[in-house]
Amino acid sequence: MKYLKYGIGILLLLILLGILAIRLFVHESAPTVMENQDAQVKAQQMLKAVNKAAWDTLPYISWSFPGGHDFIWDKTKNDALVKWADKVVHLDPDEVTGKAYQGDVLLEGDESNKVVQEAWSMWCNDMFWLSAPYKILDKGVSLKMATDKDGKEGLLATYDSGGVTPGDSYLWYLDDNGLPTGYKMWVGIIPVGGVYTSWTGWTEVEGGAKIATTHQGNVSALKIDITNLKAGDTWSDLGYDQSPIKL
Repeated sequence: MKYLKYGIGILLLLILLGILAIRLFVHESAPTVMENQDAQVKAQQMLKAVNKAAWDTLPYISWSFPGGHDFIWDKTKNDALVKWADKVVHLDPDEVTGKAYQGDVLLEGDESNKVVQEAWSMWCNDMFWLSAPYKILDKGVSLKMATDKDGKEGLLATYDSGGVTPGDSYLWYLDDNGLPTGYKMWVGIIPVGGVYTSWTGWTEVEGGAKIATTHQGNVSALKIDITNLKAGDTWSDLGYDQSPIKL
């Protein structure tokens, strides 16, 4: 038992040293805001590059996210179907309500509320990785031009409200046409500031909206691929005779 306790202590110490090393060598302080720079112009350039007009008129889209999360989104109603493991939730993201199933069993009471909340948390995170560029002018988003520690310029978007962790900030890097190439994050869920992930693998869905399907971080373990992407004007474009979302 003495040796077990000793081993656990060493393990905890190594974990602590690892965290401190990451903080020391990877952590980046918040970006430096550039005064008298018009962030709105850069935001509009981004929206044009990803074709927000086409995104706004796209009715239906489905995709899969790492971890076995599958989504179907009726954008006309802003309703969603969220699937993972043996759970299925027909979700109203605006009201954070819905119908939750485990297998074929309809859950009720606290158990249902817990699963609906879990689905909503997944939705907030996973939908953001799908559609973040289109949310740049959402209500509650503050925009500024800023530079990172290396002096590289980007569009800094801070979400003052909404989602699971309001206050998160993202420094978007854009190419000459305004198309995002990646961003650095200062978010509540990650204890290290300035973690970078790419926005690449751009694909054009039905109607012309563009979606990045590959996100590779500067931390090798951080890799997010959007798969099974389908979009269309009718449910049949996604493989359904009618809406699979039952609220």
